[in-house]
Amino acid sequence: MKLIVVAVGTRMPRWVNEPFDEYAKRMPRGLRIELVEVRPEPRSGGKSTAQLLQAEAGRIERAVPRGSLRAALDERGREFSTAELARWLDARRLEGRNTAFLIGGADGLAPAAKSGAELVLRLSAMTLPHGLARVLLAEQLYRAASILNHLPYHRE
Repeated sequence: MKLIVVAVGTRMPRWVNEPFDEYAKRMPRGLRIELVEVRPEPRSGGKSTAQLLQAEAGRIERAVPRGSLRAALDERGREFSTAELARWLDARRLEGRNTAFLIGGADGLAPAAKSGAELVLRLSAMTLPHGLARVLLAEQLYRAASILNHLPYHRE
């Protein structure tokens, strides 16, 4: 099973890339993380927020591999404990489906991106910078994989 993080934003700072890469590198063979960066729509030119989000949603849609389950990250989504995330991932693994986690840019995700997702997930009730959301997601996916593989990283 592959976990694909489709994130709006390119040229992230080192404080985003280094920890994300470290967690991705630690993932077990059967739960690899792949990052696909999507170019944000330029915030100039007088486009409305809805138009910006729609343009980014089209790029996100093209970046998600065919047949992948979609999990959209949104502050109003469903909140899981790490153990619940591990169980949810395990069920997707048993289904044999790759999962794409969608992270929006500065304005979040378009409503269509969220409504087309099988899961809308929140990492926190607080709004997070999209770069930090990448790191937090990668850490939680690694922690969930550790639970599934009975590794000592996660302690209850």
